[in-house]
Amino acid sequence: MKIIVDAFGGDNAPLEILKGCEAAVKSLDIDIILTGREDEIRKVAEENQISLERMEIVDAPEVLTMEDHAGAIMKEKQDSSMAEGLRLVAEGKGDAFVSAGNSGALVVGATMIVKRIKGIKRVSFAPMVPNSNGFFMLIDGGANVDCRPEMLLQFGIMGSIYLEKVIGVEKPRIGLANVGTEDHKGGELQRQAFAMLKESNLNFIGNIEARDISNDGADVVVTDGFTGNIILKMFEGVVTMVMGKFKEVFTKNTKNKMATAILLKDMTELKKTMDYNEYGGAPVMGASKPVFKVHGSAKARTLESALRLTKAYVEKNVTEEISRAITQQE
Repeated sequence: MKIIVDAFGGDNAPLEILKGCEAAVKSLDIDIILTGREDEIRKVAEENQISLERMEIVDAPEVLTMEDHAGAIMKEKQDSSMAEGLRLVAEGKGDAFVSAGNSGALVVGATMIVKRIKGIKRVSFAPMVPNSNGFFMLIDGGANVDCRPEMLLQFGIMGSIYLEKVIGVEKPRIGLANVGTEDHKGGELQRQAFAMLKESNLNFIGNIEARDISNDGADVVVTDGFTGNIILKMFEGVVTMVMGKFKEVFTKNTKNKMATAILLKDMTELKKTMDYNEYGGAPVMGASKPVFKVHGSAKARTLESALRLTKAYVEKNVTEEISRAITQQE
């Protein structure tokens, strides 16, 4: 399997990207195509003793920054590492594309360069977020601020397929994010989406309130991108705040530090369960080829985790499964 990686996507590129790719080549038995400034890639690899074995480099002179507007990928930055990677996967030069770069540009590129699966209204972000029993999928996590009811139905279909095929969850529970659990709750979008989801073949469990999302309320939480991004950023902020408060308590005085030594193993495990690095990649669901978005602050371990999910996505033929499901829906 050959996966294309944006070597200059994210805050810690290219060093952490190269470290993650080196680790993934060994642990996942994959080949990689790196897109980006070849001279700089080779220089960083040499300076940090990173092996480029089983890695091909495709030179791309431009770098898409987080400050660039989303449309830049099709205009000013069409020679960027992200744009080149998307073109390569669209042309079948690799099995999937992974980037920790500009989210908006990746959505535009996935839509305009890679194209959508036939019948899919919009591509969507689908990050895995920690909850009381592991992780749940949030879809849409921010790709589409404005949505129509049929889009939310498709989000549910795609999320269900991903959870079942890639994560191994049997009959994933699909919940619709809403302000109450009653069937009539929400605005027009939520009420119409509720009716469509209820009539589908999905394991739809109804509306789910925000306070129940973190308590294993559903395996897939369906929402519009505006609401989804707020939920996602709130989760990230609360987790960071809570873990910071734990650290303050455990380092407050000598007595607490002694208690910390006793609880260290358990606290390390707790921190791990709340760490997005364990599920480093969010698939751009609905693209005609596998495209994964990695957290912008990704370190090597995050990228390796994302590449593991990407490999499973390809092996389980998720794109084909989504296409088949959408065709049956029509």
